[in-house]
Amino acid sequence: MAARVDEDKCTGCGRCAEVCPAEAITLNEVAIVDPDECLECGACVDECPNEAISLD
Repeated sequence: MAARVDEDKCTGCGRCAEVCPAEAITLNEVAIVDPDECLECGACVDECPNEAISLD
């Protein structure tokens, strides 16, 4: 399952997009994950300071 963003927790800092090896994350006030590009690696989950991203 692709990474999911909790828009209530996301501040749009962009740290997740910076570490995404597949470049599957874009920013539009909050992070947006392209499920077709997501590798489900969890790099964004580990990087998010707000715990706004999950893989479940």
